[in-house]
Amino acid sequence: MAGILMTREDYEKRKAHLEYLKSTRTLEIAEMLKIARGFGDLSENAEYDAAKDEQAKNEHDIAVLEEELRTAQIIEHSSQTGDKITIGSKVAVRNIALDTDMQLEIVGSMAADPALGKISNESPIGEALLGRSVGETVPVVTPGGVIHLEIISIL
Repeated sequence: MAGILMTREDYEKRKAHLEYLKSTRTLEIAEMLKIARGFGDLSENAEYDAAKDEQAKNEHDIAVLEEELRTAQIIEHSSQTGDKITIGSKVAVRNIALDTDMQLEIVGSMAADPALGKISNESPIGEALLGRSVGETVPVVTPGGVIHLEIISIL
């Protein structure tokens, strides 16, 4: 299986979250279970059931993160490769039809957060921008139709 593409920053965030889940969150859930056991009969104990559900979710999240980190392919973005857009590039683009500018960061699919301007390399815009240079106008096929983006700068 090919590795999950992610920036160094995203890798470190996921690693820190994994450590939180394995340490702090696991201890919090253990305390929840301890308290819930004190409420008596476990067969009719909603607090105990909720704590067990939380424990199962935490263990699942740990397993998923461990697998993501194990298979991660770190994309190092170098300022020396600033002439072409790559994963990790921050770019300023102009929507030609709307005459509006926006700043985007091209990230691996696991780190995408469009609300923060982080778009996946697998999204229509991300795919269209990869490998392109400043000054190019790029057609992007979106669910709403074709848009044209002019690459203003690679930051």
